[in-house]
Amino acid sequence: MADRNASFLDRWAPRLLSVLRIVAALLYMQHGAQKLFGFLAQPPATAVPLSSFMGLAGILEFFGGLLVLLGGLFTRPVAFILCGQMAVAYFMVHAPKGFWPIGTGGDLAVLWCFTFLYLAAAGGGAWSLDRVWKREQE
Repeated sequence: MADRNASFLDRWAPRLLSVLRIVAALLYMQHGAQKLFGFLAQPPATAVPLSSFMGLAGILEFFGGLLVLLGGLFTRPVAFILCGQMAVAYFMVHAPKGFWPIGTGGDLAVLWCFTFLYLAAAGGGAWSLDRVWKREQE
């Protein structure tokens, strides 16, 4: 029975990687939508200037998330850039407030950073354009 469960999990791991990629991208895009369009902001807000640091963050979050979402197109390089963005956000905004991320509001930035680092290493999963593109090149 243990071998049967292992083979089931082995078969589903690449698919669940794709599910993680899709859900993470959709959630991440919401942060960009708040900054760029004032969409979903609570309380309602106006868009930030595109030439500002927050505008750049919004562009990376929305369009980087869109690239990760769209079938995992260029998942690895885009996820690596987004990982770096979250590391910068953590060290610029949250770390100066204190050591523990939970006390500085930086826990989400840390989680995003390591989620995107994992996607940069693992790729887009079974359901990704990256995987189809790689197969066609072989």
